Amino acid sequence: MHLKVSDLERALSFCCGVLGFELMQRFGDSAAFISAGGYHHHIGLNTWESRGGTAAPPGHTGLYHLAILYPTRSSLGDALRRLQGAGVPLDGAADHGVSEALYLRDPDGNGVELYRDRPRAEWPTDGDGLAMYTRALNLRALLNAAIEDASGAAHDQIVLP
Repeated sequence: MHLKVSDLERALSFCCGVLGFELMQRFGDSAAFISAGGYHHHIGLNTWESRGGTAAPPGHTGLYHLAILYPTRSSLGDALRRLQGAGVPLDGAADHGVSEALYLRDPDGNGVELYRDRPRAEWPTDGDGLAMYTRALNLRALLNAAIEDASGAAHDQIVLP
């Protein structure tokens, strides 16, 4: 994915400092490539046509949201901790049965979903198959999962599907 951003430094601070991506390469003050887990890049950020620009107003086409998969519940909880520490407000948080998700906006107003999948054996089913739902997500329990993680897991590792 390649995103147009209005301010490269602000976008990098958010993506690397808050979400946990790694800066892989930079082209001056106009573009950067970021990654999860050492890949050459998962997301490109540039200001080529958007420096100082504004977000598209509601009712226009464009990106609904970028979904970022975290590998564990504790790593998603740690992402929530970083969001709170940076003062990034949530648009919502949901338990979908198959996953737990946090919804927010990046500094340019793009929708972002941070989520973790539950193991397939835990997915809810009914007589017709998969039975996803949307319920309130217990944010305190999610934060506690990050605090209680004593395994030494790398919290900043994220995966893009």
